[in-house]
Amino acid sequence: MTGTATFEIRKSAPPGVTRTAEDPLSWRGLGLDSLAGMLALSLRRLGNRSFEADCQWPRLHPLNERDLAVTHHPLIMAESTRQIAAALRGRRMPPTARGCEPVGVRLGLDPGSRPVERGAATDVPARVTVSDMEVRAGELVSFRVTAEYLYAGQVFGTCALLFAEVRTIDGDRTAGLPRPPGLLHPAAAAVGAAAEPDVMVARAAQGRLVILPRDPGHPFFLAGRPRCLPVLAVAEAGRQAALLRHGGTASSVMGLSVQLGAPVPLSGAALEVDAEPGGARFVVLAEGRPVASGSVTVPLP
Repeated sequence: MTGTATFEIRKSAPPGVTRTAEDPLSWRGLGLDSLAGMLALSLRRLGNRSFEADCQWPRLHPLNERDLAVTHHPLIMAESTRQIAAALRGRRMPPTARGCEPVGVRLGLDPGSRPVERGAATDVPARVTVSDMEVRAGELVSFRVTAEYLYAGQVFGTCALLFAEVRTIDGDRTAGLPRPPGLLHPAAAAVGAAAEPDVMVARAAQGRLVILPRDPGHPFFLAGRPRCLPVLAVAEAGRQAALLRHGGTASSVMGLSVQLGAPVPLSGAALEVDAEPGGARFVVLAEGRPVASGSVTVPLP
């Protein structure tokens, strides 16, 4: 039986209390490979399904460009949201179904209030809500975590992660597809990546694009070495493909969204990109079948 969850998130605050004590997080508890990847530091309850978190974004994060003044990579915000969700799942939420994983991401950034980091790291508080909780046989099978990120008291970005079960397709081959001949990786600068190992796409014959991570073991994208490409890696591949086809810099991306329809192979899936006013849309194909879609938003000239 499936339906909207009616139970409350655990450890509800007593009446009249708007905050609970800080809940420090650990990199192991967040399922990270090392402390270096930790972005979410602590979590506090505000209400039944509302929280606030403290995040810290290093200027020298692997995804950021190497510069004296850095505008943080947009997917650092998405990874922070994923880590907050991991903390909520482990400490605050009812039991979650085994196959319930991130299948959709949507983020937006305000270019006028985004922080630029010139020192070691940016302290970023976040306001977090949990919504759209659905239960089956006593386990959560889908829910949404939405985080608003603040700097100098102003919201500069919002990110929502949708968790659900990814449906499989006939003949699913998630480990990787056969590589077309003659693949060439573009330069990192052409796709808004900080370094050559961060390039996620390659050009095939007739200018076709495929997802082909140069570093399949990149800890940011493939923590835990999953069998298929995580939604944030698909989002980054789509972002790079849009910048490669239609121009722009890493800091020019103001919005990004991805929805998985089926598992995306770790490498070899095709990317089709079409321009639209204010950005581009993309579709990910595995053996000719669509498995994911998304969009990238850039400021209008």
